[in-house]
Amino acid sequence: MEPGVLDSSALLAVLQSERGSEVVQPILLRSVISAVNAAEVQAKLVREGKPAEIAWRVTSSATHQIIAFNADQAKLCGSLISQTKSAGLSFGDRACLALAIHMNLPVYTADRAWSRVSSICDIRFIR
Repeated sequence: MEPGVLDSSALLAVLQSERGSEVVQPILLRSVISAVNAAEVQAKLVREGKPAEIAWRVTSSATHQIIAFNADQAKLCGSLISQTKSAGLSFGDRACLALAIHMNLPVYTADRAWSRVSSICDIRFIR
């Protein structure tokens, strides 16, 4: 399996030992995540009771690299709204897609709503 861009749901599957983690685990340390999605993962862990610093350490050490959300990605993210609105994708979802498109990598997610936008890029579902 080739490395790619991880949606927050894919990283959370590994961190919380959820179904689909077996798909992500082999590529985890060769894959990247958007800073936007890393913030989502940290926030989820903090909501569940982890101290913020520990949640960030766990999040930031889990993948190969956290990629900063830059102007090119922001422009692409904003332009994806018309293609993703009907599927209900969030800003974080679009940021993840924008990074995958920008880096020309597959994107891994557990979010089945993304199946409605599968023509945007190479989307791989972990469950």
